[in-house]
Amino acid sequence: MTGGPIRVVVADDQTVVREGIVMLLGLLPGITVVGSAADGEEAVRLVAEHAPDVVLMDLRMPRCDGVEATRRVRAEHPGTEVVVLTTYADDDSLFSALQAGARGFLTKDAGAEEIARAVADVRSGAAGLSPQVQLRLLERLSGAPAAAEPAQPVAEPGPMVAAAPAKPEAGRPVRVALPDGLTQREAEVLALIASGLSNAEIAERLFVSPATVKTHINNLFAKTAVRDRAQAVAYAFKHGISESW
Repeated sequence: MTGGPIRVVVADDQTVVREGIVMLLGLLPGITVVGSAADGEEAVRLVAEHAPDVVLMDLRMPRCDGVEATRRVRAEHPGTEVVVLTTYADDDSLFSALQAGARGFLTKDAGAEEIARAVADVRSGAAGLSPQVQLRLLERLSGAPAAAEPAQPVAEPGPMVAAAPAKPEAGRPVRVALPDGLTQREAEVLALIASGLSNAEIAERLFVSPATVKTHINNLFAKTAVRDRAQAVAYAFKHGISESW
């Protein structure tokens, strides 16, 4: 990771908005705008040409929308991160962008400080999600329909087994099978990632070492084919994995 200014490409089909974002970023210390694009196709081309650290990506653009452009940028230029900056804050937009590889998601009412923080976060390998987005993810996780029985402490957690359909005890949730071969402990770690906890905080919560947490994260990333914590949050939401695991 270099210590120089963060090199950014801005992609937005509205000229006034695009130029405003470029002007705003130009006033922020530690950020250099190396290009601006009016659609996803141009954004991908500029990434290939300038190899920026981060793309600030609108979602609704002609020729190639922001989700497809994000998918292409992350596949063809993995050294460039994507932060979505959009008017649309609905769940379909959010999860489509995260699943395409975006590491950050902001709405266009975000202030300069919030944008600068998200850009710096994704460049350093963290997720750049606005507090409102994080709250919505947690709300959706906590309200997910696939309820599960709280985990019982075990020495060596293994895959959970689907509950038999016969007569579940009244008032108790039915235990369901974990997806993609996840162990109970990996699901617990995934739920805590989705809750916004750091590795150190997860280690403290589970009474294990940070190295053990990192091992669980590497294993669950490999099993679920997610590339980063933002995609892990989307995966947890999709499969209803919350702290009840």
